[in-house]
Amino acid sequence: MADKRLVEKAERLRAVHVPGRPLVLPNAWDAGSAKIIAAEGFPAIATTSAGIAFSYGVPDGEAISRADMLHASRRIAAAVSVPVTADVEAGYGPDPEAVGHMVMELLGAGVVGANFEDSSDASGGALFDLELAKERIAAGRKAAKDAGVPFVINGRTDALMRIKDKEAAFAEAVKRLNAYRKAGADCLFAPFTADPGVIGRLVKAVDGPLNIILQPTITVAEMAELGVARISLGGHLYRASLAVARRAARELKEQGTATFAREGLDYGELQKLMAR
Repeated sequence: MADKRLVEKAERLRAVHVPGRPLVLPNAWDAGSAKIIAAEGFPAIATTSAGIAFSYGVPDGEAISRADMLHASRRIAAAVSVPVTADVEAGYGPDPEAVGHMVMELLGAGVVGANFEDSSDASGGALFDLELAKERIAAGRKAAKDAGVPFVINGRTDALMRIKDKEAAFAEAVKRLNAYRKAGADCLFAPFTADPGVIGRLVKAVDGPLNIILQPTITVAEMAELGVARISLGGHLYRASLAVARRAARELKEQGTATFAREGLDYGELQKLMAR
């Protein structure tokens, strides 16, 4: 019998993908960052593969082990009551079976959604053959169906990054995203663009909710007006936190001061928040 709590969380996550009223997903890298994000009232949380990898001291791109990625995802999901969707890159294996197994493992970790990329640095960086990529999404959908949980699959294409010619990249992205929708993806993810013109064309050409990464050059309101249904931040929050850490380290080394501590969150506030 399906876990009713997982079913309810997955249904909540799926329901908030609304074109024009987008789900905004800050990406957490550990349980502490997840609690801080949840406390700000966000209805769901995504993980960041880059942030988790960097927090383990390894590069992004499936350099972190499958076990460590799952462990981090489990800790994040256990820390908050809102639905969690995980960035598990290409699913740790090119075969459809790898995606199916990953869905089952994520459900076991309390996670009710995931991104699945259609390329992998671990497999040479090229886009997967389209038929294989569709089979991977279908395998994830079948695993979720077998588990009885409407796990939210975010089908991601790396066409805009992997193909140099912009129009060819756009056409390939549209073809792939529409194919992933038919194969069972709930949402369609096209990172690597912040161009309003491109985003608007994607919204019109793609038959399903579109996910775009927020960049400093565009706002949530502008994306909403374009019809985007899901906005994530990727590794931006984690990278910003590392920028603060580096500035602090440099101040301490070069000036012997700790003025950066004035900007820190209150210790007592954090104690209460983490105790929830």
